[in-house]
Amino acid sequence: MNKKVLVTSRSFGSIDSTPKDILEQAGYEVILMGKDFDMERFAKTVTECDALIIGAHDFPVELMNRCEKLKVICKHGAGLDNLHLEEAKARGIAVCNVPGTNANAVADLTLGLMLSCARHISLGDRRVRQGQWKALTGKDVYAKTLGLLGFGAVARNVAQRAAGFSMRVLAYDPYVHVLPDGFEHVTLCESAAEVISGCEFLSVHLPLTEETRGMIGTAELASMRPGAYVINTARGGIVDEKALYEALASGHLSGAAMDVTEVEPMDTANPLLTLDNVVVTPHIGMYSREAIGAVSIICAENVAACLGGGELKFRVV
Repeated sequence: MNKKVLVTSRSFGSIDSTPKDILEQAGYEVILMGKDFDMERFAKTVTECDALIIGAHDFPVELMNRCEKLKVICKHGAGLDNLHLEEAKARGIAVCNVPGTNANAVADLTLGLMLSCARHISLGDRRVRQGQWKALTGKDVYAKTLGLLGFGAVARNVAQRAAGFSMRVLAYDPYVHVLPDGFEHVTLCESAAEVISGCEFLSVHLPLTEETRGMIGTAELASMRPGAYVINTARGGIVDEKALYEALASGHLSGAAMDVTEVEPMDTANPLLTLDNVVVTPHIGMYSREAIGAVSIICAENVAACLGGGELKFRVV
């Protein structure tokens, strides 16, 4: 009987058939559940599978405990906040992610969202479609101060792009104490508070953990410069959306852009969507052809390697 791999990422193999071919050549029956994901169907199917390539949805501990055949979980992306790593380790399930591969794609989107906020690009487009042809006065990004929370692969790519706009960059990462070569325009700060209060554009590039959940709340937003902007392409739970709404509605902040939200899909009744100075995209950071293709292939190669006794790339458990 063929080994089974369940794929719940909606973008897996969407560029070409190479990732699926890798799995089938390794002897797997490939079950695709990304485009029509349903948690009840997932729960019934995953217990019969040897491998899982997972998207962003939750994988409850009690369900993992029923997966006696499961040998490997590959996250189709970098973030691991939807996986219970200690439980996987206890059950002997290998866990891999794909960090850094989508760094260029997310960095590009970050700069795009920053420009959209500052120059009202999305708002201008909406108004033209509504028959309004009126000037919208924005702000320059050029030569402003950019604050980066986190200085991993995505943030470093953002910093490199910011150099082209002659931006001064402040960065904080508790795990980075020395700047790599080529980042002379970046200043490492000793605290997140120093970055938050010192920048005109704040860009979030942190994992969602118990320490980072809600770390940008009312006090932090109040400490930002009047007229500043917040851009979040990391994880929605890091920024308190109620506090963000209040900071924007009061006029303290000039704008915000979010590719991630506390609840996804975002509730259409979320008050942030009533504000003209907010841009929201549907978690598309990694959705470039180049990034999706590379991430899908690495996941497929890891699944093939796991049951074949090969070495796993980017193994975290």
